Amino acid sequence: MPQTSLMMTLQFSSSGTPVNVQAKHFLIPGLGRYDHKYSPKLPSKFPKASIFNSHQIPNPILHQPPVNQSVAAIVFGDGSESRLYPLTKRRSEGAIPIASNYRLIDAVVSNCINSNINKIYALTQFNSTSLNSHLSRAYSGASLGKEGFVEVIAAYQSPEDLGWFQGTADAIRRCLWVLEEYPVAEFLVLPGHHLYKMDYQKVIESHRNRKSDITIVASNGITKRDQDQGVGVLKINTENQVMQYSLKSNKEPVNYAVAETLTRCNDSSYSYIPSMGIYLINRATMVNLLNNHFPKAMDFGTEVIRGALSLGMKVEAYLFEGYWEDMRSIEAFYQANMECIKKLNTGYNFCDRDSPVYTIPRNLPPTVVNDAMITDSVIGDGCILNRCKIKSTVVGMRTKIRDGAIIEDSVIMGSDVYQIEDGRESSIKSTSVPIGIGENTEIRKAIVDKNARIGKNVKIINKDNVEEGDREANGYVISGRIMVVLRSAEIPDNSIL
Repeated sequence: MPQTSLMMTLQFSSSGTPVNVQAKHFLIPGLGRYDHKYSPKLPSKFPKASIFNSHQIPNPILHQPPVNQSVAAIVFGDGSESRLYPLTKRRSEGAIPIASNYRLIDAVVSNCINSNINKIYALTQFNSTSLNSHLSRAYSGASLGKEGFVEVIAAYQSPEDLGWFQGTADAIRRCLWVLEEYPVAEFLVLPGHHLYKMDYQKVIESHRNRKSDITIVASNGITKRDQDQGVGVLKINTENQVMQYSLKSNKEPVNYAVAETLTRCNDSSYSYIPSMGIYLINRATMVNLLNNHFPKAMDFGTEVIRGALSLGMKVEAYLFEGYWEDMRSIEAFYQANMECIKKLNTGYNFCDRDSPVYTIPRNLPPTVVNDAMITDSVIGDGCILNRCKIKSTVVGMRTKIRDGAIIEDSVIMGSDVYQIEDGRESSIKSTSVPIGIGENTEIRKAIVDKNARIGKNVKIINKDNVEEGDREANGYVISGRIMVVLRSAEIPDNSIL
């Protein structure tokens, strides 16, 4: 147990025997006092010690447990209706690669670790093989402490429930027997495919100080979501109390309020802000809502949160000011990648020392650059770049780009393996087009998924400036004028897309 966290000093004699203890309320910064059952326990063989503070309170009462003992995170790695297709054709949203070396779910799990939340349950269902493998390999004890874990709970059948998870609320309800294994005080429910950095301890502090039943995190930053459908919208008063939860639709237009209108004042005005889909809920409240009040509810936001409001529970909004991207489209995913290579990064910072992003430790060789010209780009590990030009591009691991290729404003996700091309035996079936990007190929404003085979003299440039196009049979689609080459697709030599 870190002594600095409890502001406690132990003094020892030269023989190592403790002679007295000085304590100051046993505080954790920002969280106040702990409950007595979480107070430090000295071994019984220690002699009687004097405990005192400046107010001469002989037995300080500890009201709140430490976060790593009292809060468990529930992370949803996927959804049944993804807007990131075809990137989700063979994987869930949380498993989509981003910024060369990471997966989307790494950002959320890293937020938990950096916020001292080390009990993390990942609930997965759709196309979950890649995500389950990544989580089990990346977070097997790393930075999680003795009792920390990332436990994957895949959709399952039982004598009582023979079907799939029917929604977020149904998934949590069916997994309560696992989630209740540890005596936590609150559950933190998180989407696993959003990109943002947040100190969840501040949310927990606000939740406890306001004695809320449920706290919903809402985006108070600059948003471009006025046209997005299906976004949860909170109607809040000037005290940030949630009065209504609704979904944005064409039939129910919502004008989001700017940050200045959300200042606390003594009027009766209301504001509308987008929910981030992050919920901090008391353990007893969660169990009571799911098992007793709404045992048939399937969706957590539209049914359980609305139900809690109808019951008069105290539901508060925590306003988040930082960058947040919920990846509601291919264009949003593309822009998030482009943000990470800008000199003035206004998006997500993958290079933050104070809030690192964790992922699988890999044993890949350094990238080899042979007479290539690279400008304003991010290059992953183990790439081979031969006399090519790369500008404003994210290049994923094990990417091979051959002579004369030009790549601009694109996301190349890389490869899972190296393909041997010298005639020796390979684990990859030999084809006419090898994995990687061929000679003299030009790619502009595109996303190339993993293991794609791009031939020689190919142009992937959206030559007809198409807004939306389904060419999946030919190995690509167009979404928001962005060319998306499918995973393991083969684009023959001399093709012009």
